[in-house]
Amino acid sequence: MPHALVTGASSGIGAAITERLLESGWSVTGISRRPASYPSQAFHNLNVDMNDLPALTAAVTALETVDAVIHAAGFMAAAPLGMLDAELSEQLWRIHVLAPQVLLNTLAPRMPTGGRIVLIGSRTAHGAAGRSQYVSCKAAVIGMVRSWAAELAPRGITANIVAPGATLTPMLSQPGRVSSPPKLPPIGRYIDPKEVAALVNFLVSPEAGAITGQEYIICGGASLS
Repeated sequence: MPHALVTGASSGIGAAITERLLESGWSVTGISRRPASYPSQAFHNLNVDMNDLPALTAAVTALETVDAVIHAAGFMAAAPLGMLDAELSEQLWRIHVLAPQVLLNTLAPRMPTGGRIVLIGSRTAHGAAGRSQYVSCKAAVIGMVRSWAAELAPRGITANIVAPGATLTPMLSQPGRVSSPPKLPPIGRYIDPKEVAALVNFLVSPEAGAITGQEYIICGGASLS
């Protein structure tokens, strides 16, 4: 049974990914700040605050080899120039960039051939007014993942990004995005987390072995305008 590590497994996109992988026959270790539970003996939960990088390092160092790492944990904050908060920028950078660096710096060297890395990005990574703090982190993820893809390709390990637009999760109503509320995509509804999970499920499958260093945007047509 293949083993995946999923961050943010207690809610939102991370929960949808965890459920889909369990249905597909994976064992899943979920990392989340809040306890997460699923009706499957193939799920194991690690309660770790991913802002605590030493604790995160210790938790993943103790893990056995994993076949896939999916980083779905994160949060969104929005503010225009003139109102940017340096402490908030550091928190965003820590969860979206430094945390996956810790995960893969520890786990990638011992991942087997056929290993899979998927980071959840954002369709706004290429620029969005009023969201520069969040966008800069997601833009950094693109360069980071493409670099990892180049490094790991000779070992048969892939690294990709799934970048959703406005997705129907608790993040849509986070207080930190009041100045830049979500916009309904042209398809007339928000993205379903299960749709994101389905793409992740494919990217960690054997059939996706030739796909690496790519960014897949799921935006409901929002990127067309």
